[in-house]
Amino acid sequence: MKSTSLRTPLLCLGLLSLAACGKGKEQGPPQMPPPEVGVVKAQAQSVPLTKDLVGRVSAFRSADVRARVSGVLVKRVYQEGTDVKQGQVLFEIDPAVYQAAVNSSQANLASAQATYVNYHKTAERFRQLRPQNYVSQSDLDAAEANERSSAAAVKQAQAAVESARINLGYTRVVAPIAGRAGQQQVTEGAIVGASNADTGSNSTLLTTVDQLDPLYVNFTVSSADLDRLRSAQSAGSVSLSEQDQTTVKITLPDGSKYDQGGKLDFSGATVDPTTGAVNLRALLPNPAHRLLPGTYVTLTANLGERHNVFLIPQQGISRDVSGAFALVVGQDGNVARKGVTADNFNSGNWVVTDGLTAGDQVIVSGLQTVQPGKPAKAAPWQPDQKQGDQGKPAAGNAKSAAGAK
Repeated sequence: MKSTSLRTPLLCLGLLSLAACGKGKEQGPPQMPPPEVGVVKAQAQSVPLTKDLVGRVSAFRSADVRARVSGVLVKRVYQEGTDVKQGQVLFEIDPAVYQAAVNSSQANLASAQATYVNYHKTAERFRQLRPQNYVSQSDLDAAEANERSSAAAVKQAQAAVESARINLGYTRVVAPIAGRAGQQQVTEGAIVGASNADTGSNSTLLTTVDQLDPLYVNFTVSSADLDRLRSAQSAGSVSLSEQDQTTVKITLPDGSKYDQGGKLDFSGATVDPTTGAVNLRALLPNPAHRLLPGTYVTLTANLGERHNVFLIPQQGISRDVSGAFALVVGQDGNVARKGVTADNFNSGNWVVTDGLTAGDQVIVSGLQTVQPGKPAKAAPWQPDQKQGDQGKPAAGNAKSAAGAK
C-alpha cells in the first residue's frame, strides 16, 4: 500500500513536467518589436507654382546699320564693340557726288525763282491794264498761266534741293538706336550701295546695334503643362498671377544666381506644331550688361500659386513602375502605401497635389525596414538625422512595395 501511494505523486509530477515542456514548444521564440521610423505629418499649405526651364537671351532691340546711298566708304567713326547713342555718326561715305547734286539743285531753284519773278510781274501789269482794255483777255490769261507754271516750277526745284540735301545727309551713317555697336562689316575703300527695287539688290550692311538693357529671355512651356495649369486654375487649386506680376529668376551658365529678376512680357497664342510648346518671353533688367544676346540660361518661372498641397521631403516620395507613392503609418499602427501625384519640386521637397490627406504620417527615414501591412513605430523625423536608406529610397521602396503586392 505504501509503495502505491508514493508512486502516484511522482507520476503526477512527471505529467506536469511534460505538459509544461509541450506548452513551451507551442509558444515559439519571442516576437521582434516593430521597427521605428521617422515620419512627417502632412499639412496642407499654399506654395508658389514654379517650373525650371531653359531660355535664350536676346536683345531688346536690334537694328541693322545699312548704307542708304551708294558710294565709297571713306571712314569708320565709332569704335567697334562700344556703346553708341542714337543719332551718333558711325560711318562716312564719300559726299562729293551728293554735294554736287545739292549745288545743282540749288542753281535750278534760283533759275526757277527768277523765272517766276518775271512771269509774276508781267501778270501783275496785265491785270492792271485789262480794265482799260489796253490788253486783251487772252493775253492776261496767258500771263497768269505762265505765272502759275513758274510758281509750280519753284516748288519742284525746292523739293529737288531738299531731296539732294537728304541724300547728302545719308553719307553720314548714324546709329538708328542707342546700344552696343557690333563689328564693322565693310572696310574703308569699299563701294557700298543702297537698295534698288529695279534690280532687287539690298543695301549694304555696315554693322548692327543691339540694345542690351533691358534684355529679353525667350523660353517655352509645353502645352500639356499649360493645360494642367488651366485645369487646376478652374478647379480653384491654382491662382494665376497677373501677367505683369509673373516673375522669373535666372541662373547663369556658371551656376550663380543673377541678381536681377524679370517679368513675363509676352505669351504666345498658338502652339508650335513641331514641338508642342507655347512661346513665352520675359523682360529682364541688365544695367551692368552682364548678360549678352544669344546666351543660354536656366530660369525658374513663377507661374502662380498652388493651394492645398503638401510639401514632403525628397526621401518620403518613391517611384516604381506604378508611379509615385508614399508609405504612411496609419491610425492602427500599420504601414500603408498611397499613390501620389508629385510633379514639381520646391526647395528640396516634393509638391504633392493628390493622394495624401491632412494628418497623414509619411515615412521619411527607415523605409527599408518596413513593408505595407506590417506595423511600425512612428517618431517625428529630424532633418539632420542620418539613416542608411535616405540616399536611395526609391529602390528600397520599390522592392518593398513589390513584395507587398
